[in-house]
Amino acid sequence: MDGRVFDIQRFSIYDGPGIRTNVFFKGCNLRCLWCHNPESQSAKRQLLFYKNKCVGCGKCAEICNKTFTAECVACGRCAKVCAHGARKISGDIMSADEIVEAVLRDAEFYKTSGGGVTLSGGEPLLQPEFAAEVLKKCKENGIHTAIETAADVPWTSFEAVLPYLNLVLCDIKAMDEENHIKCTGFSNKRILENAEELKRSVVKVVFRTPVVPGYNDCEVEKIAKFCSPCEYELLAYHRTGCGKYEALNMSYALENIEAPNREFMEKLAEKTNAIYNYTGI
Repeated sequence: MDGRVFDIQRFSIYDGPGIRTNVFFKGCNLRCLWCHNPESQSAKRQLLFYKNKCVGCGKCAEICNKTFTAECVACGRCAKVCAHGARKISGDIMSADEIVEAVLRDAEFYKTSGGGVTLSGGEPLLQPEFAAEVLKKCKENGIHTAIETAADVPWTSFEAVLPYLNLVLCDIKAMDEENHIKCTGFSNKRILENAEELKRSVVKVVFRTPVVPGYNDCEVEKIAKFCSPCEYELLAYHRTGCGKYEALNMSYALENIEAPNREFMEKLAEKTNAIYNYTGI
């Protein structure tokens, strides 16, 4: 079974216990204003162009006459000849076996740290059968499995993967529906319904909120109450993905929003009895 992914990140320590390999699925049905992986939003293969890395050597134009035109189909030929990393393709088709092979390379690190694999995105549950196949194969190899989801999918998508999961990391971005639409472009009705179902599942669930000043920081206490009795984690908004917007010729909506500082996040975590690990981002 094949699916579309845009990155496989090794030695991650923020998306589940221990040392993990994160597999980023391409495609998302939300449009969060603060999204730090804008290349995850479209399910299609895309070309990113980092102008600051381009030295004007012309190699890309020599190999493809559609470079820098609207006719570009993100074939990737220009990225292959770019020696400076100015061009990057996002969105490769991979088989479940290929992904599992990549995950198993660090099996010893999972054993010593209690880590494993985390499917992220984008929204991995937009490819539920593929996600289930990857998770099943990982479980068969004794790998701890987790998924990071925004939960705006039919419950049947969860049913496809829950038998192969040890952990669900579920984002709750806002409780107020109007504010959720403002922040993500879509209602949170299905998300909250799925969250209630997850609370009743036998799989461990950790709810998470990316805290964005001026957008959802005022809702954190309400979200924490809703998520009880499950674990609740706060994630500080950061700006590390801003350069990707320019590379994709997209505008970034939160250009003037600063990341919350450590003191603010720690006070918020204390007030809501939430987990918060400062990363320095």
